[in-house]
Amino acid sequence: MSASNASTRDGLTVAPFPSHRLNRWAETIWRIIGGVNVRTKILGMVLALTIMLGLAVTWQVRAVMTRVFADELENRGVSVASDLASRSIDPILLNDTYALHQLLSETVLNHPDALYAFVLNSQGEVLAHTFGDAGFPAALLNPEVMETAEYSLHGAIRHWVYNSNEGLVHEMIAPIMGGKAGVVRLGLTEKRLQAIVDAVTGQMLLTTLAVAMAGIIAAMILTWLLTRPILDLVKTTEAVGHGNLQARAPHWADDEIGTLADAFNRMVAELEASQRAIAEKEQARHMLLKKLITAQEEERKRIARELHDGVGQVLTSLMVGIRTLQRGEAAQQEARIDELCAIAGETLEQVRTLSRELRPSLLDDLGLAAALERYASEFARAHPGVQIDLHCALPNRLPTPIETALYRIVQEAMTNAARHGKATVISVLVSQRHGSVQAIVEDNGVGFDVDAVRRRQSSVGIFGMSERAELLGGTLEIESSSDGTTVYAEIPL
Repeated sequence: MSASNASTRDGLTVAPFPSHRLNRWAETIWRIIGGVNVRTKILGMVLALTIMLGLAVTWQVRAVMTRVFADELENRGVSVASDLASRSIDPILLNDTYALHQLLSETVLNHPDALYAFVLNSQGEVLAHTFGDAGFPAALLNPEVMETAEYSLHGAIRHWVYNSNEGLVHEMIAPIMGGKAGVVRLGLTEKRLQAIVDAVTGQMLLTTLAVAMAGIIAAMILTWLLTRPILDLVKTTEAVGHGNLQARAPHWADDEIGTLADAFNRMVAELEASQRAIAEKEQARHMLLKKLITAQEEERKRIARELHDGVGQVLTSLMVGIRTLQRGEAAQQEARIDELCAIAGETLEQVRTLSRELRPSLLDDLGLAAALERYASEFARAHPGVQIDLHCALPNRLPTPIETALYRIVQEAMTNAARHGKATVISVLVSQRHGSVQAIVEDNGVGFDVDAVRRRQSSVGIFGMSERAELLGGTLEIESSSDGTTVYAEIPL
């Protein structure tokens, strides 16, 4: 064995207890404990604690009672032996053996713990005893036995203890007249006192058993009270794990478990609301996609119709006019040329208007502020009864996706205010601060129920504004009442 694993003490090599074995035992015990349910753990702890406490108390009481009874027996024996020695003087001096025998017999009879009593004269001869017909046991006079025994002195009285077929015997040796007239020897047995100790021990063991049974019942009730809400919470958790977001854990009490159940229920409710919101957004997204596809087709039809009915007819008129010029006379050509120039100008304006409706060129050329000013002026011409108040405070150009999103959000908000809100005043504020750009559109219209409109499948415009803001990491909030509506969009830069 190496020096690092062993130490030498007084010439002996002491090997340390291997720590890996302790760790293995600890892991085994912990695995066994962890393999049982909470109810079994609580029952086991209560039962083990009750039995250990009961056995410890029983052992302590038994030890105390044995010591107290032994001391009491010794003191009583000293008192009885002293009294017996003083009362034996007269019969010994009168040589009244019968009276001496009667005195010893009455003493043994009146004291239940007295086993025997006898008197020896100064020469060590037996004068009287209580052994009856069985005869005096000569072993009591064996000097070797008395020499090996342990004595304790109580004044002049000696006390010694020896083991016999009757169990432990406490013998008191009291001198008569200082030993001149002999000695009285009184033997006391522990049988009765030991029987009392055994009876009390049995009663305490029965009490311990009863308390253990009561503890088991109490532990079962306690474990039921503790594990029932936990098991219900586990069932609810499993149900939620399988997709049942309607499941809720019952609130059993206003304790830690009740608080846990409430917190779990709030979490499930928030999860359910989140799932519902996701489902609604997904449904709205499908509707938006459907609407966008439909709107795209409608826009294509409108553009085709505008090109066919407007630009196409004008170009046809121009071609006819040009042919007329070719065949006409010089006096009529000048007037016809003016007419054709006017038609060409109207056609150009239609093409420009159509181009702005598809995407304003100012948004790409000069930025959001210029595009909004152009749109506000055109909006005011298209809605003569609506007053437009535009404030755009942007120090620099914004990224193209942000400008496009804000332009469409403001466009949609103003259109809704005039078309649905019947507003007469619309205020638009676009500003940049704290690393983000904000757009606020306020009107004095009749307002609407925002939640109800969001729930309707026809609220594509509002959902489209929200989608534009969220796709760029921003937010869109709408507040509406009978006094008007406010649309607030914020997009981080």
